[in-house]
Amino acid sequence: MRFLHRDIGFFVIGLTVIYGISGIVLTYRDTGFLKSESYVQKYVEPGLTFDQLGKALHLRGITLVDQDDKVISFLKGSYNKETGLATYVNEEIPVLLRALNTLHIASSKDARSLFNVVFAGMLLFLAISSFWMYRPGTRLFKRGLVTALAGMVLSILLVAM
Repeated sequence: MRFLHRDIGFFVIGLTVIYGISGIVLTYRDTGFLKSESYVQKYVEPGLTFDQLGKALHLRGITLVDQDDKVISFLKGSYNKETGLATYVNEEIPVLLRALNTLHIASSKDARSLFNVVFAGMLLFLAISSFWMYRPGTRLFKRGLVTALAGMVLSILLVAM
């Protein structure tokens, strides 16, 4: 058990670092953290409403600033209803981090989902096999049980918030 725990543990170190970095970036995705701005000009169908515009531009959470018969102004951009020209500032994280983030958001239909399940299985194995590192009844084993229980309670509390 110790050999498996050691070898799988060393293997998942690299994976855990990658998932950890992309997890931090995803946590702060609603901020400007590590994002760079680019100016975008895009033609979409003329005469769209504000709600239709967000879907056409694939922008979530855009905020309406002002609108008249010709122009819809939204936070960081505008749309000309007559010509269909939308101009806005787009914020994106670097390409490498964007690629890493796709590991976190892979759905069951994605080929990477098997990788995610195997990785999760290895982490579960490491968590459970750690109890075989010490003899049951020893002080270190009991400390491990208490620490694991504390982690579970903390997780439940965070989910309940």
